[in-house]
Amino acid sequence: MRIVYFGTPAFAVPSLQALARAGHVIAGVVTQPDRPRGRGHKVQPSDVKVAAETIGAPVLQPTKLKSPEFAAGLHGLEADLGVVAAYGRILPANVLTTPRLGMINVHASLLPRWRGAAPIHRAILAGDVETGVTIMRVVEQLDAGPMLTRTVTPIDPNETSHTLELRLATLGAELLVATVEGLGRGSIEETRQDEAQVTYAARLEKRESPIDWSQSAVAIHNRIRGLQPWPLASAVLGGKRLLLRESQVVTPEVRPAPSPPGTVIRADADGLVVATGDRAVRVLELQLEGRPPVGAAAFLNGHAVRPGDRFESPPAAS
Repeated sequence: MRIVYFGTPAFAVPSLQALARAGHVIAGVVTQPDRPRGRGHKVQPSDVKVAAETIGAPVLQPTKLKSPEFAAGLHGLEADLGVVAAYGRILPANVLTTPRLGMINVHASLLPRWRGAAPIHRAILAGDVETGVTIMRVVEQLDAGPMLTRTVTPIDPNETSHTLELRLATLGAELLVATVEGLGRGSIEETRQDEAQVTYAARLEKRESPIDWSQSAVAIHNRIRGLQPWPLASAVLGGKRLLLRESQVVTPEVRPAPSPPGTVIRADADGLVVATGDRAVRVLELQLEGRPPVGAAAFLNGHAVRPGDRFESPPAAS
């Protein structure tokens, strides 16, 4: 097939590469305009643009999807099928109907659960035990199109949103290739989503970063692993704001002694054990703002933290 591919971040790269390896013609790649990124805020291309140039595919970076210039360029690609993977913008009707076979989307959840911008993070924040990838037909309503195929995978209790995204990107690429082949054979059946089961995955915000230590140990652990790689869970210790990057829920289920939430129970090479609203969480990796992340043992070598010290919640960022 001749495919026009819409995608922007690293999650979308494996699917693009898999289509090219499978022998499909990548007639064009549509991605977001180059933007400032990283610590130095240098203008950089998207991950998908870099991948497209590597395989020699033409790249389009429209600022307005409804512009006549983009419409003409899209028609000129003469695509059989459009594929979307984390492009980052809602596609208007004239774009959806341009490819001969319409457009399909690689979505990182088990629809209709977690429609929207941050399905991987929201699944972990909610404590979901499984997730997956759904290939669906793109319609004008957000992630509401009929489902074509899907694959299911368990979520490890200590898996972060970053590592889960890497896994789902690979699973999605494999599923996409099989789905496109099925569409070519006419063997794919479409299934409508159950609107009664819909949940929405809102975009992450900085204000979600501060930890509320009165919450349960599981909820705090899920926040630490779910807010990666941004905005990261945060707390204040000794007047310094820390970003918490890795944790475990402490067993046994009842902490050794009653302590106010946020109290350091232990501080040693095995980590910082902190009381929560019910049990305790062991912090294994953390970082001071502007510094690289370090393991708990390395952090304690340079910072005096003792049992009885108290983690606090920093003010929410706007």
